[in-house]
Amino acid sequence: MTPRAVHAEALLVVEADTGKVLQADNATMPWYPASVTKIMTAYVTLKAVKEGRLSLDTVLTVSPVAASQSPSKMGFRPGIQVTVDNALKMMMVKSANDMAVVLAEGVGGSVDGFSGMMNQTAQKLGMTQTSYVNPNGLPADGQITSARDLAILARAVIRDLPEYEYFMQIPSIRYGRRVTQNFNKLIGRYPGADGFKTGFICASGYNLVASATRNGKRLIAVVLGASSGQARAVRAAQLLERGFGGNGLGWLKPALGTVDSLVPIDATPPNLREEMCNGKRKRPATDEDEDVVAANASASGGESAVTFFTAGLQPPMAKPSDLMAAAAAPSEPIPVYTGPTKTGPALIAAVAADTEKQTPARRGKTSKIAAKKPAAAPKAEASAKPAAKPAAVRHANARPEAAAKPAATADRKPAAKPAAAAAGDKPAPKPAKPKAAAKPKGETKPAG
Repeated sequence: MTPRAVHAEALLVVEADTGKVLQADNATMPWYPASVTKIMTAYVTLKAVKEGRLSLDTVLTVSPVAASQSPSKMGFRPGIQVTVDNALKMMMVKSANDMAVVLAEGVGGSVDGFSGMMNQTAQKLGMTQTSYVNPNGLPADGQITSARDLAILARAVIRDLPEYEYFMQIPSIRYGRRVTQNFNKLIGRYPGADGFKTGFICASGYNLVASATRNGKRLIAVVLGASSGQARAVRAAQLLERGFGGNGLGWLKPALGTVDSLVPIDATPPNLREEMCNGKRKRPATDEDEDVVAANASASGGESAVTFFTAGLQPPMAKPSDLMAAAAAPSEPIPVYTGPTKTGPALIAAVAADTEKQTPARRGKTSKIAAKKPAAAPKAEASAKPAAKPAAVRHANARPEAAAKPAATADRKPAAKPAAAAAGDKPAPKPAKPKAAAKPKGETKPAG
């Protein structure tokens, strides 16, 4: 089992300014990118902003195609509007698949049009192993990249879009009453961490492109195929720590050249579905990984403490596994909202309005139904209804889709129940069960 796990992982560390490779393992093995795809979506969008083709205040509309994306997503209904700025924040922090499509349609006219722009950009940057068919990284055979190409892309973001890099390092966002922490666990935990993005689908395993700066030196670490969200974070921290430390033995290692000079491998991307998502291992539908067992990540060998001071004048810091298991440093969530750009009192009102649209109203309806029906019926109702709104905001995981469907039928449900009762006991349970079942499935497989 150990050899297989080691083989199914790609690792790369490079210097951001020079592109010098400090460590490379399977760095040019083709890989499914999952949501690290969104780094390119952000790059293409922000290049368009920088060139004046649109602005961060440009208002975009959620289309039916965007609303139909699998979780993780915000779960907004078609017709809802968001600014480019808010869509980018939601996409990069919450990994919202619907916002990636909103941006793609706003910049490229359609998913296909934008995918073409992504591929042209990849070719221009020298990402010779990369191809895109969608802007969010949901499972697709033609969606391929490599650790090499992702490091090239991260360097391009740093080089070409320094004024917009903050989108890659936001610790958390708040939509209404819901706060979402960045899935990149290095942000707020590993000192100096300043980018970029996570990704996960069953076929790819847990991916992460991370960067950190110390004493003016910035490194980029790429981890593909880790066993959990915790494992990829610990692995990236270990790679960065080795890169910063250098161990003073660099002269003993053969020169690896620059990231652009790494020779691509002509192979089929490994498919880790069986390893990641078989029946015995429950996996989240998205990067919202709750596994805090860091031991798996340290299996590659003893990890040294994070030192930061090569002279040894300061006591060593915690191990990467301890850092990643700890709570993130406190930070004020950045508010995101629907509608045009707002500031001051208007922003406060917008946030309040989005908050008002969430759970309270649902609770009222649930209690009314509970008064009418036996315990069994309200349970089904509760699982379907509360999901409608909270989910749209909180974890575009199990709730977003519910937000679209139940919301549309919210006023009809009380009437639908008597009808179901009149039709008989059996028809009633059937509609309720498919709805509840449809959500988890859509969430576990497509996004996973």
